[in-house]
Amino acid sequence: MPSARLPSAAGCVLHEAGLDWDAVRVPRQTGLAAIVVLGPRCGAVIEASGRNVLYFFVVRGTAAHWDVGNTRALGKGSSVTIPPLRRKEGPGPHWRTCPADNGLLTDATALRAALKDAFGPRLGEGQAG
Repeated sequence: MPSARLPSAAGCVLHEAGLDWDAVRVPRQTGLAAIVVLGPRCGAVIEASGRNVLYFFVVRGTAAHWDVGNTRALGKGSSVTIPPLRRKEGPGPHWRTCPADNGLLTDATALRAALKDAFGPRLGEGQAG
C-alpha cells in the first residue's frame, strides 16, 4: 500500500531542484550582503537558520556551470526545504526575501557579481607587485 506524502509539522515541503529552478547555497553573512547589493533585483531567498545559510533561486541549468567559491549550486538530484509563504522568521527555514510579483528567481549573473562584492577582494587581487 503506497504511503501518502505528509507535510511537516511546520508546513515546510521538500522540493527538488533542477526541475523549475536551481538554487545557490551561500553562507548567511555573505548572502545578507549580496541581498543588499542586489536590491530590487533580488528574487526570493530562504534562510535555513539552523544551518546558517541562505538559498537564492536561479534559472534551471545554472548549477551545471556555477563556479563561485564558498557557495554551492543545487541542481537536479538536490532539494531545498520550502517554508510556507507566510513564514518570515524562524526557527527553521523561513523567507528572508519573499517571492514577489517579479517572481522567485534572481538573475545568476547579477548574483555572481553581488557575491563577488560581498566576499570582497581575494588575497592578492588588485595589489600591485
